[in-house]
Amino acid sequence: MSKSNSKEEFKARVREWAVKLDTPYRAISVRPMKNKWASYSQKGSLTFNIELLTMNRKVSDYVIVHELLHVRVPNHGKLWRSLMRAHLGDYERSEKLLKENDT
Repeated sequence: MSKSNSKEEFKARVREWAVKLDTPYRAISVRPMKNKWASYSQKGSLTFNIELLTMNRKVSDYVIVHELLHVRVPNHGKLWRSLMRAHLGDYERSEKLLKENDT
């Protein structure tokens, strides 16, 4: 399973997903985060946990899509879940792997 090699490769994937999901943003940063995998500020800054660079690509794509979808859908309701499934298929599998890594 492939993993991200660099911040630039990861940011390129974020940009690709942002275009695909038609999600506006101003900046993308990758840095250490203590309590989150990602965040989106009101000013449009996307921040991702640097630990994602060492994870399976499917798991990091899960975090990217999860965060980008929250820009337009603020909860984990039916619409959000159906969009996750439409873009990632069995996203629950990646969610489970991420939670296992979070302990």
